[in-house]
Amino acid sequence: MGTVFSFDIRDAPTAAVHRALAQAVRDLHRVDAVFSTYRPDSAISRLDRGELTLQDCPPEVYEVLSLCARVAGVSDGWFSIVPDGALDPSGLVKGWAGEAASLLLHEAGASNTCVNAGGDLQLRGEAAPGIPWRVGIAHPLRPAEQAAVVVGRDLAVATSGTAERGPHILDPHRGTPASGLASITVTGPLLTMTDAYATAAFAMADGAYAWVESLAGYEALAVLPDGRMWRTPGFPAPDSPAAPPPGDRAR
Repeated sequence: MGTVFSFDIRDAPTAAVHRALAQAVRDLHRVDAVFSTYRPDSAISRLDRGELTLQDCPPEVYEVLSLCARVAGVSDGWFSIVPDGALDPSGLVKGWAGEAASLLLHEAGASNTCVNAGGDLQLRGEAAPGIPWRVGIAHPLRPAEQAAVVVGRDLAVATSGTAERGPHILDPHRGTPASGLASITVTGPLLTMTDAYATAAFAMADGAYAWVESLAGYEALAVLPDGRMWRTPGFPAPDSPAAPPPGDRAR
């Protein structure tokens, strides 16, 4: 899918965990074969070209597209899988694949893991006994600096922005690159929705603060193009800047 996945397993290795890790890697290669927009032979590419119907596709295509439709509804259309006329569920499927890999490891007995899906993380348990995971959020405007450090257990962390891939997220209502934020990081319980919500929040920009606040169990930190930052009150980065007054957020 044009990105890199990695696994950090803090539990003692067992045969079951080794098997689960191998299965997770196989599953990710299958996800790539089905959903990669970089592969002309993937099911999603062939569906987009009209060579397959949805009924002809593997069942996970229907599952992912249904989840995408759910996020589109929750976000009032700010999440879209066809913003430029091409079918592309990448804004959700990467998180969906990472969450599934994390669950596979958990069910095999790995209780303390980090699955990194191209920079978006599904965290389970702790980094060490009594020590929560700490995740550095890269500053999109200041290379080699961090905007904040997320601290937590059993948490998903997803960032959308322009720092690594440039202006690749489109405003689905205008069809132009979204530019109201430099980046936004969303935290939540599981990576599928957290990843998709980060994409939607980045696209909506000025409306992102109020929207994320309305989502039970989700928090956000954003960096504006001028370097200012805001965060929702429960964002799990105690040392990050406090959110500005409501009247300043959209300026």
